[in-house]
Amino acid sequence: MSLTSEDLQRLLRETGALMEGHFLLTSGLHSPLYVEKFRLLERPEVTAQLGRALADRFRNEGVELVAGPAYGGILLAHETAKALGTKAIFTERVEGRMVFRRGFAEHLPGQRVLVVEDIVTTGGSVREVLEAVQAGGGKVVGVGLLVDRSGGQVNLGVKTEALTTLHIPTYPPDECPLCRQGTPLVKPGSRPQR
Repeated sequence: MSLTSEDLQRLLRETGALMEGHFLLTSGLHSPLYVEKFRLLERPEVTAQLGRALADRFRNEGVELVAGPAYGGILLAHETAKALGTKAIFTERVEGRMVFRRGFAEHLPGQRVLVVEDIVTTGGSVREVLEAVQAGGGKVVGVGLLVDRSGGQVNLGVKTEALTTLHIPTYPPDECPLCRQGTPLVKPGSRPQR
C-alpha cells in the first residue's frame, strides 16, 4: 500500500510530530507550527515506509546513490537507498559547511544521486547538500522530501518530490504576531539558527 499525503499528515498528528506554539526555526524565521520529524523517525516501521514512498517517486530516475544531511536525512537516506538497492551516504556540518566525510566523497564521481531531506522551509540545507554532491562530481537527479513546509514555494532547481506539503506560516522576527502577543519563543531541533 502506498503512502498518501493524507496518510502522512495523519501520522504527523497521531505521533505528536506536528507541534503548536511559537518556534524559532533554523532559518531564523518564527512559526506557530513545528514538525518534529523524530517523532516519526523513532518508529522503524514508519521510517521504512517513508523510505519506500520516497524511493517510489524516483524509481525511474536511474538513482545510483542516495545522500542526506545529518541528522534526520541520514535515516531517510538509508531507508530510501535500501528500497532502491543503492548505497546511502550523508553530509555533516564542518566549520559551518555541509561536507562529505568518512570516505563518502569517493562514492560521488559520475554517480546519479538522489538527495533526501526531512523538512524543508527555505531549502537552505538542501542547497548545501546539492552543492556538496556537485562539487564531488555527482549528478543530482532529484530531491525527495518528507515534508515541504514552504507550501510548495521552495525551488531547488531539480525534480523535487515531497511526501506531503504543508502551508505553515513563517514570519521574520520583527513581523511575528506571536512575539507581539508575548508568546514564549522555543528553539527546537539541534542546529543553531542562521
